[in-house]
Amino acid sequence: MTSASLENRASALNKQLESLDLAGRLALVAGLEGKAVFTTSLGIEDQVITAAIGTSKLGIEVSTLETGRLFSETVALIDETEETYGLLIKRFYPEQDDIDAFAAKYGMNGFYDSVEARHACCGARKVKPLARALEGTAFWITGLRRGQSGNRADTPFAEADPDRGLIKINPLADWDIETIRAHVARQAIPVNPLHARGYPSIGCEPCTRAIKPGEPERAGRWWWENDEKRECGLHVAETAASAIPQSTPLASSPLTGN
Repeated sequence: MTSASLENRASALNKQLESLDLAGRLALVAGLEGKAVFTTSLGIEDQVITAAIGTSKLGIEVSTLETGRLFSETVALIDETEETYGLLIKRFYPEQDDIDAFAAKYGMNGFYDSVEARHACCGARKVKPLARALEGTAFWITGLRRGQSGNRADTPFAEADPDRGLIKINPLADWDIETIRAHVARQAIPVNPLHARGYPSIGCEPCTRAIKPGEPERAGRWWWENDEKRECGLHVAETAASAIPQSTPLASSPLTGN
């Protein structure tokens, strides 16, 4: 599919999805021709989507990026969510060679030292595994919301991702955090206990802190950097991600969160 046709299809889908509720949006995507994959970080909005997929038994693959440095609470929630909704959450791990190459160049915790190093770590632990998770995918479903950060304020329901050759679906784009929390309470959806401890946005443990009163939802992510629009490269291309040290691909394997 050409970039132009991808853009046209995404635009048409965006209009269709706008008038539907969450269940309708997911059912519409599940019924389209082509593989649909939802990548979850186990955050509160992602749990809402996983619950909807599992409850309706939709033909949407659910995957997560097990970076090797997640909070123990996040890892435990993967198993709890699978058991609650009777579904499989596919885990995608970074390549050990990529982690070794990063550590050799920057040090294991070198991501604190420079933006380049932080992007390289995100590249090895998240961006490259995401590429494997999305292989052969036509529709990538995410938990992006407009209220998460200024960088996401214009998030559409459907958008073309020409670099990956797919359409990204954001079924919760117009949901605010109060709506999310009310839905979770009504449906008794399991969520990460860290949310109750001041972590509205949860990533890798070394790179996430609780936020202070009045701070934006994602202020606790990579808090030592000054850029208010900082991202990891999954949803916004980061030029510094090219700093990922090159390595020889090996079969993926679980990594310890050291």
